[in-house]
Amino acid sequence: MTEGAGLRAGDVPDDLTAAEAGMWQAFRNGSVYDLSSGDTVVDDPHGGHPWGPERTVRARIVCWLLLDGPPALSGRVASLKLTGVQISGVLDLAGGTVTPYVELKGCRFEREVLLPEARFQTVRLVDCSVPRLEAARVHTEGDLHLPRCRFHNGVRLTDAHIGTDLLLNQAIVYRDRTGRSIAADGMTVGQDLQAELLESHGELSLRSAKVGVSLSLRGARLANPYTRLALNAPQLTVGRTLYLTPAGVGGPWLSGTTPARGTRIQRFSCQGGVRLDDGRFGDAVDLERARFTFTDDQELSLLRIQAPELRFLGEGPQRGKVVLSGARVVNLIDSATSWPGPGNLHMGGFVYENLVPQGPFPLDTRLDWVAAATAEYAPEPYERLATVLRNAGEDEDAREVLLAKQRRRRESLPVAAKVWGVVQDWTVAYGYRPGRAAVWMAVLWAASSLAFTHADHAPVNANGHPPWSPALFALDLLLPVIDLGQVGQWQLHGGWQWLSVALILLGWILATTVAAGATRLLRRG
Repeated sequence: MTEGAGLRAGDVPDDLTAAEAGMWQAFRNGSVYDLSSGDTVVDDPHGGHPWGPERTVRARIVCWLLLDGPPALSGRVASLKLTGVQISGVLDLAGGTVTPYVELKGCRFEREVLLPEARFQTVRLVDCSVPRLEAARVHTEGDLHLPRCRFHNGVRLTDAHIGTDLLLNQAIVYRDRTGRSIAADGMTVGQDLQAELLESHGELSLRSAKVGVSLSLRGARLANPYTRLALNAPQLTVGRTLYLTPAGVGGPWLSGTTPARGTRIQRFSCQGGVRLDDGRFGDAVDLERARFTFTDDQELSLLRIQAPELRFLGEGPQRGKVVLSGARVVNLIDSATSWPGPGNLHMGGFVYENLVPQGPFPLDTRLDWVAAATAEYAPEPYERLATVLRNAGEDEDAREVLLAKQRRRRESLPVAAKVWGVVQDWTVAYGYRPGRAAVWMAVLWAASSLAFTHADHAPVNANGHPPWSPALFALDLLLPVIDLGQVGQWQLHGGWQWLSVALILLGWILATTVAAGATRLLRRG
């Protein structure tokens, strides 16, 4: 009997093997067709135990069922549900429209699976061994599930459209000839993309992908020693949260939940660069306990991302860089141990509105954090930190930050300007500690008043002069502009004259530094 003959009547074609005939009948019945032996070692689709013809069906017959299969039995819904089946040949459904439900568990594909531009309702491949999945521009109305599958030459989902969820939990994906493990540029997922405990050996590419709800890489292990990037996802859009956080292992697996206390966990780890430039995240980017291993030329790049919250709570990378330049977040939740050292942090133009440190993060350490991001003096990171602290009611800390900014600026100035900066720092701390001027003035006034009690003071006008007052004379010298009627009435000689000149100069220096500080405070206000 030729293909297609008698199919509407439901007849089984004559050239089918026994395994294929059983699959044919199970398809019409909508039931599971299970060819597993019951021996877990033999039935492992990823193991080396051979499966004979009694467990093998041809890919051509599977395509025949899915594209132009027989009608369902009365009261049944036709569907392809295979367990423990080996599929020989290339499964080629490119451009086809598949109406039946598809679910394959513990199956083994001898050749690649080709689904480009195919249309499905829902497809589930669970714990299957697949040489390669080629599914560019595939379209599913429902889910695409690929949990615990092993792909030996990569997965391509470029410009795919997944109606609801894409599941890659516990999948193991090796790179293709281009170096990519999963190529999903331009992919759209209607709800969640879950790739928890994923193992990716190559570049995971999600450029310009869109995920309607959350993208979870909890407990995933990404490794790409071949090229610079292990996760390449610029212009990624996630409706809610991107999770690069731990996942529970070894027990009942509850996808998308925080592991209970006492549960053995696996952290998200990444060996290779991460690029999330220009990403948009509706709720947060969560890096709690994430571990990054970079070479010197690799980086965690968060250029220009936008998110209400950035939870930067991973381990500080020992090598490589963290780039936050141009990023905009509302809440920055971080810890003192999460950031890289000097020269490896870049955050020019990084805007955050609130700081929520987890654990001890004293101001001195926070200032080191800013200094680590500015190999050369740049005012903006200091001013941003000061603004955030002031808005949080930490005015004293904000002043300390701005004082640190002036001290850092002084390092880049010429010698004369450095000297003047040191004077301003010692006297009034660049205007951020104006009380110092009063202290200096009081000390100088007391010391000079005591000194002038021993000074020879001849009156300028012998016929009319006020009584001699060492305290008023000293104060008249120290206060510029203000005339207390003492300095012009008495004439000093020798060392006392030099002391008078010194007090006048010190008074002007104190007044100038106070004025400079006041101007700075007014400008800031």
